[in-house]
Amino acid sequence: MKILVFAPHPDDEVLGLGGTIARYTANGDEVYVCIVTSAQPPVYDNRIAVENGWPHMIYPEIMKAHQLLGIKETFFLKFPTVQMETVPRYELNGKINNLVRRILPEIVYIPHFGDMQKDHQIVSEAVMVSVRPKHENIVRYVYSYETLSETEWNIPHSSNCFIPNTFVDISEYLKKKMAAMECFVSQVGKYPDPRSIEAVEALARLRGTTMGAEAAEAFALVREYRR
Repeated sequence: MKILVFAPHPDDEVLGLGGTIARYTANGDEVYVCIVTSAQPPVYDNRIAVENGWPHMIYPEIMKAHQLLGIKETFFLKFPTVQMETVPRYELNGKINNLVRRILPEIVYIPHFGDMQKDHQIVSEAVMVSVRPKHENIVRYVYSYETLSETEWNIPHSSNCFIPNTFVDISEYLKKKMAAMECFVSQVGKYPDPRSIEAVEALARLRGTTMGAEAAEAFALVREYRR
């Protein structure tokens, strides 16, 4: 089975479904991750050496985490981070569509469209354009994932709420998720920062109690197609 995960920024994929990814790869499934944005001026200093669009201190963190999780291949679209609203929609939609047609995934994961970070909203909408059931290969499942410090911080409104209805038991893979998160030395904060190791584990434990497991990850099922 092929799974394609869209992450607006590096570490979103680990925060949202690092344990689920580890579970897939342990089962022999192929997991692909697409990092949509890259470090570009004026947000990042253009004098910093980069690789695949990310500073030399961040790129190794990405690849180390992905290798640990068993991800088959990582793609970088290199759109400007925190500037996605400046990107023509046809350009973003086109690159995402090309990747979906290349991988032909059965399952796709997207960030929650109600996240505070505008990049997350734009990416989720663009992916939904590409996974419309109009092509020969129809994506069987589309899930959205939650991202600490983004999903829970937007203006409280019914349109922004993350309402999980699918839970994946990651009890056996929690340690691997935490190890992958620890790879992101440049991104991890000190507790009670929501992106601290303690907070990431606390959320996994909380989601686990929802389904009677030691740890879990929560998703919102966006679309399901049963053949």
